Amino acid sequence: MYSATVGLVKATWHAEAVDAFALACSTELKDANRQVQVNSYNVPGVVEIPLFTKKLIESQTVDIVVVAGLIADHGVYRHDFVASTVMDAIMKLQMDTGVPIIYGILTPQEFMSEGREEFFKKHFIIKGQEAAKTVLATLDNEQLLAGLLKQAG
Repeated sequence: MYSATVGLVKATWHAEAVDAFALACSTELKDANRQVQVNSYNVPGVVEIPLFTKKLIESQTVDIVVVAGLIADHGVYRHDFVASTVMDAIMKLQMDTGVPIIYGILTPQEFMSEGREEFFKKHFIIKGQEAAKTVLATLDNEQLLAGLLKQAG
C-alpha cells in the first residue's frame, strides 16, 4: 500500500458544476480506503490552471494532479481555442514533469440552454467519480512501474 497526495486544481468559473466534480472526486478517493490525501486549490478560470499546476508540481507537494473546469460556448469567443490551448498545456506539463495529471476540464455543448445546467451538474458528479477511479488506477500503475524500474536496476 502506498500513500499519495492529490492536488485538485479547479476553476471557480461555473463553480456549481465544477464544485460538484471536485466533491464527487474527493469523496470517492476518501471512500476508497487508500492512504490518499486530497488538497484542493481554486483558480479563477481554466486558463489559469496550467501555470498554477506547473507551480504546484514544482513545489513537490503532490504525487498526482486532477484539474477540473468547465469551458462553455457562450457565443462570445471561440471556446474551442481555449479548450485546445488548455489541453495542450496540460499534456505538455504532464510529459515534461512526469507527474500524472487527470483531466477533468469539460467542454459541454449547449450548456446555456434550458435545463442543461442541472444536467451538467449531475454529469460533473459522474465525471468526478470517474476521475477518482482514474487517480487510483494511475497510482497503482505508478507503483507497478516503480517496482519494474527497481527490478531492472
